[in-house]
Amino acid sequence: MKPKSRGRSGPVDVVTGGAGFIGSHVAEALLGLGRGVRVIDDLSAGDRANVPEGAEFLEGDLLDLAPLALGGADVVYHLAAVPSVPHSIERPLESHRSNVEATLAVLAEAERAGVRRVVFASSSAVYGDAPGLPRRERQDPAPRSPYAVGKLCGEHYARYWAGTGRLETVSLRFFNVYGPRQDPRSPYAAVIPLFLERLHAGEPLVVFGDGHQTRDFTCVSDVARGMTTAGLISRLPGPCYNVASGRPVSVLELAETLARRIGRPLNVRHAPPRPGDVSHSWADTSAARRELGFEAKVPLEDGLGWTVEWFRRRSGVAAGR
Repeated sequence: MKPKSRGRSGPVDVVTGGAGFIGSHVAEALLGLGRGVRVIDDLSAGDRANVPEGAEFLEGDLLDLAPLALGGADVVYHLAAVPSVPHSIERPLESHRSNVEATLAVLAEAERAGVRRVVFASSSAVYGDAPGLPRRERQDPAPRSPYAVGKLCGEHYARYWAGTGRLETVSLRFFNVYGPRQDPRSPYAAVIPLFLERLHAGEPLVVFGDGHQTRDFTCVSDVARGMTTAGLISRLPGPCYNVASGRPVSVLELAETLARRIGRPLNVRHAPPRPGDVSHSWADTSAARRELGFEAKVPLEDGLGWTVEWFRRRSGVAAGR
């Protein structure tokens, strides 16, 4: 079965994982730029409702669909993954299949199909607890989980293909991405939607460790813009870039900000640190700014405001309740 055409005569880009949180925003951004978009997703973590109007959609396993879906594509934005450190520790073989084998299949098939460039969604997890802050791309990685190892492996495969001259590739290391469409009920849910869910329910926020660990929270609209910039920039990008805000925020500071936004008292319950978690992580974004012309624009307060409003609409919760 071939993907159904929407009548577009311009370039078509493929977004793997395009029914997911970040992928759906990337697909939306590409459509806004006048690009044709083909989404691949098995809906194991994504939602069909997230696929923007005007995008072609193929449902199924990426390892099966890559030969079909990548035909005629200009740029492939590879976001399909199981984005969970705890899951990768509990199920390393499953994590390897979805985060390494699928990436290898995308790169091999992209070359065969004549794709111009693959933009690979990597992760700040590759840095682990390596010394030196902020995180710079030239640092030696020190992954602490199978998920982080898988992302680093994907970067190496991407770099290999770029070195052959047969396929352009660039890897973007995301930090802590947040925003609308991030599902708190997903088994891979991140901290912000989980905090919002508990605040609305009047339940204590579970903080692993002392809460002074820092993260670099980046609005999904900025991340989507970083992806499209890396895919469409005319000159050949470097091998990898941090895509982040460049500002460290502690988990407790985040909790206080969200409680204030929701209008709820802050109630925190501490739990032991989780295996694979890192203590501090924020990005040096100078390389992306210098070489891609990209920098994050959305202040945390604004991005959290949009996220809270989306969550209220989704949950049917009135402001101040």
